[in-house]
Amino acid sequence: MSRSSKKGPFIDPKLIKKIQGLKPDQAPVIKTWARSSEISPEMVGFAFGVHNGKDFIEVRIAEDMVGHRLGEFSPTRKFTRHGGKMQKEIEKKDAPAAAASAKK
Repeated sequence: MSRSSKKGPFIDPKLIKKIQGLKPDQAPVIKTWARSSEISPEMVGFAFGVHNGKDFIEVRIAEDMVGHRLGEFSPTRKFTRHGGKMQKEIEKKDAPAAAASAKK
């Protein structure tokens, strides 16, 4: 459920404070834990290090990201692979091709 339009977008006040007075080109990566903060037009061009529970994932803000939340661009779960018999067969088939390309 989205936030009520009468309340306006939630942007962490500390995040706004960090980007004020900085130029997007010269600013360092801004680390943040505020995954629920909405991306505003003032943030375009900045690079944020969004915490995913373990690491800070670098997210460079573009114009088409405005209105989304920072956490959407920093996944918290790591997909390894599907298991089972079919996956093992696929990996066996791909192993010779991967070995050949590694030798080049």
